[in-house]
Amino acid sequence: MNILLSPRFYQKLALILLLTLGLGVRLLDLTNPPLDFHATRQMLSLNKARGMYYKNLFSAPTEKRAFASRQWDFAAEVEPEFFERVVAYTYRFTGEQTWVARAYSSTFWVIAAFFLFLLARELTSFNGALASTAVFLFLPYGVIASRSFQPDPLMVSLVVIFWWAVFRWAKEPTSYKWAILAGMFGGFAIFIKLVAAFFIVAGGLGALLGREPLWKTLRRPQLYVMSILGIFPGVAYIVYGVWIAGFLRQQFGGRFFPALFLSPAYYIGWLGVLNLVAGGIPIMFALLSFYFIRERSAFRFLMGLWIGYFVFGLYFNYHISTHDYYSLVLIPILALSLAPLFDHLSVSLSQTDFYARAKALPVLIVILGLFLVIWNTRAAMKADDYRAEPAKWMEIDKVVGKDARLIGLVQDYGMRLAYWGWHFTVAWPYTGDYNYHEYRGAQFEFDKDFTESIIKKDYFIVTDFAELDKQPLLKDRLYSQYPIAFSGNGYIIFNLRP
Repeated sequence: MNILLSPRFYQKLALILLLTLGLGVRLLDLTNPPLDFHATRQMLSLNKARGMYYKNLFSAPTEKRAFASRQWDFAAEVEPEFFERVVAYTYRFTGEQTWVARAYSSTFWVIAAFFLFLLARELTSFNGALASTAVFLFLPYGVIASRSFQPDPLMVSLVVIFWWAVFRWAKEPTSYKWAILAGMFGGFAIFIKLVAAFFIVAGGLGALLGREPLWKTLRRPQLYVMSILGIFPGVAYIVYGVWIAGFLRQQFGGRFFPALFLSPAYYIGWLGVLNLVAGGIPIMFALLSFYFIRERSAFRFLMGLWIGYFVFGLYFNYHISTHDYYSLVLIPILALSLAPLFDHLSVSLSQTDFYARAKALPVLIVILGLFLVIWNTRAAMKADDYRAEPAKWMEIDKVVGKDARLIGLVQDYGMRLAYWGWHFTVAWPYTGDYNYHEYRGAQFEFDKDFTESIIKKDYFIVTDFAELDKQPLLKDRLYSQYPIAFSGNGYIIFNLRP
């Protein structure tokens, strides 16, 4: 039979087209500065990567090398700086380009899509897996989030690969190959971001309990090989960060607040995040899809993933309701859960009388739907152009002078000014910071805090005027007691000198 007439050929072609479109849409507007999604987190990684790059860039001016290194040293280190080091190494060939990290993150997500397809194919059929992959690639929030310079897209990719490997091992529990693969990718995911442990454990238990009793699994040596490989990298990083280097000692507090369980804001915030990340309709269909699962192993595996996400949200109760990217891993869970429903729909569709007369119509409808989603996502990307941002921060640095000592209510805690203006700023807290520290029992006195903060400072910079309106005490103090030294497009600088 001619290969061009084979259904398998068209199935593979459809998968290749999906993956290509998934990468292509993420590379749109590539050179726009990365301020479209959680700019503070992305600027943190940008400053770290530049510090690593400039450390060995002996052709750069000495003062810039020193400044970049200080910004790297000052930056908080919560996760291993693996991704930043990869980007900094790539700068040696591309120069310092903000699009490098976006290209990497987009590639990580598309790699995850391929392995998600393989896993969904194990759970259902080719058509169900193909539709599941399309959801993973083109969910609007996922498109934007998966381009960001932070460890989460890489973590999600490694978690998905682990799910695939551990599900295959559960089918062949005597295989060391799958146990080693699952352990390596699971351990790497936890090393990249420790919170991945929730989804590694959930996926592993879901896959194992769907195949055989737990007591039988515990007697298999392959389980312990996989567990050691999965645990060792994360434990080694914690031991080094807490007891040797010490930079992690303060990072494990402030994640869990029991009082939030009595606060409606916690539940409303989490619901808002779910609506933003996935949407109520997709979540509804994903949960209804459980009724169309045919095998117990698939049911328990998918149920394990949802339980893992739920437990994760209970533990990180502050972040799950305020930081939407903490729910990024919900996207592959959602996509996999929809596979049984799509599988059932494709089978039912093929059995209708109308399908026999118009087989091409469903394909055209799917293509139209994907085109509309991609077009809307493209429009959302084009709506915000941040290419003028670097000039603003360079202008601020120029008007205040290199030696000026600054404090300010500025975006991203001054990291934009540090990155594009090469000028350090002490950041004045946001209202969200006050709320977070109040949860932890801190108390604030505006007069005392303000007076202590401006000691030995020359200027107070304001670029976030919406936030200034939320702090009337600060706004009144600045406008009533300090003259405006400079102002321009998007900034006001108050003179703090006597």
